[in-house]
Parts: sequence; C-alpha cells; structure tokens
Amino acid sequence: MHIIKNLADLSAQCRSWHNDRKSICLVPTMGYYHAGHEDLMAYGRTLADKLVVSLFVNPTQFGPAEDLASYPQDHERDARIAESHGCDVLFLPEAQDMYTQDHATWVEVPKMAKVLCGVSRPIHFRGVCTVVLKLFNLTQADFAVFGEKDWQQQAILKKMCEDLNVPVKILTRATVRENDGLALSSRNVYLTPEERRQAPAIYAGLCAARNLAAKGERNAKKIKDLVLQEWAENIPLGRLDYLTIVDPHSLESVEYLHNDALMACAIRLGKARLIDNILLPACGSQA
Repeated sequence: MHIIKNLADLSAQCRSWHNDRKSICLVPTMGYYHAGHEDLMAYGRTLADKLVVSLFVNPTQFGPAEDLASYPQDHERDARIAESHGCDVLFLPEAQDMYTQDHATWVEVPKMAKVLCGVSRPIHFRGVCTVVLKLFNLTQADFAVFGEKDWQQQAILKKMCEDLNVPVKILTRATVRENDGLALSSRNVYLTPEERRQAPAIYAGLCAARNLAAKGERNAKKIKDLVLQEWAENIPLGRLDYLTIVDPHSLESVEYLHNDALMACAIRLGKARLIDNILLPACGSQA
C-alpha cells in the first residue's frame, strides 16, 4: 500500500492505472476506522482492480459549533487497517491542499440538503458534495462505496452524479451494528457508559416502526408516535434532533405509506449526535 498526500500525485497514479486499463474503486472516509469502514473497504476490493481509500476529516462539512477539533483520529492504526483490506493507495491530504486559500467553488443539491440532517447542519452537505466531487475528479473512480447509515448522504451524492454526468457508480452497504443493534460510528466513543447503555434503544424503536408497518399500518404519524413513545421510555438522556419518514430516493416527506419508505432519525446523547434509519415496507412484509 502507498500513502499519498499530494493531490497531483494521486491524480497521476490514477491516470496511470486507467491507461493500463485498470478499474478503480474509491472509499471516501474520515478515518478512525471501525467494522463498518472495514466492510466498505472489503466490498470495494471486490469491485475493481485498484482500491483507493481517502482519509480526510473534511472541515467544510462541520458547522462552527460542531466537533471538528475533537473528531477522533488515529492515522497509524487506520493505515494498518486499510492495508489489511487490500488498499492500494491511502490518500491522506492536508486541508490547505484540498482547499486553497482562494477556494471559491461549492457543489450543492439544495432541496435534498435542507431536510433531515440538513435542518440542524445547514452547510454539511455542501461540504460533502464539494469534497466528494473533488475526490471523484482526482481519482476518476469507476466505483465508489458508501454506507447506508448515512442514507441522506448517499442519496444526495447519487443525485449530484446524475445531474452533473459524473461517470462513477455509487454502491451502498448495509449499516454495520454492534450485537445490541447500535449502529457503528466513530462518534460512539463520545458516549458515557450510561449513554451507551441507552443508545441501542434507537434502533429498537426503528425496528418497532418496521414491525408496525409490516402489520399494515400506513399512517406515518401513528408510526412515528409509537417510536417517540418507545424512546421516551428507554432513552431518557436522549434529545431528539429529528424523526421523519421520507421517500428513500427523493427524501420528500411521506404522510401515508403507499410505497416503501425510509424512517430516519438523529438523537443527541451527551456529546454524541447519533443518526440511524430503517426501511419501512409498504406491502405487509418485513423482507
């Protein structure tokens, strides 16, 4: 595995691979790897001849009151993990190289970025789209892999690529969870023991919603009310950011489940802001 920090060097390496008719898969990350990241890398390794993993804590997707300065990092450990999964290049740029002093261009999908996480994180997806498009341009990747825990992110990036004719195929992987259901996240390290004890109830509530929909309930408000009641009883330390049911592709709000829908949420537990989601069936089936 090669560690590349220079943007031009990454671009040159990827052009060389393409000239040799080698396909490229990109896995964009912010590091502090857990089993979810490892799943993305392992899957990416099966898709293409060459695997590029980017490790960059992107400052433009953090708001002024968010955790950019304290975001967990361990580059040496991350490099070992990336190499163990067959990574050919670990791209480790500096912020001043990714965003020069006169940087003035941004990429947005405004309508989809204003809902769900975008309500409390208004600049987040502008930063995500901009940095991911830069990575797509640098690598000219044939494939890119993202996790379904960040459902809104992958939906927005797919729309960005569709609208801008970016020739990369975006693939997603199911959320990787602890045995008790908590979705893996680098930010889980922020949880105190008691917060960690309560956190699995987030997914348990979403599963209750899926079960209710599978039994035939179609009213989105009734499904949400059930989840909110479950959380009030089991996550007393939690502070709700949002809980909503939307179309999985457009992210538009759904009041009645005519088709499969996505229930998505964000809950604050102490210093951690935890997101999760689940697909709700419209056909009386949990499959």
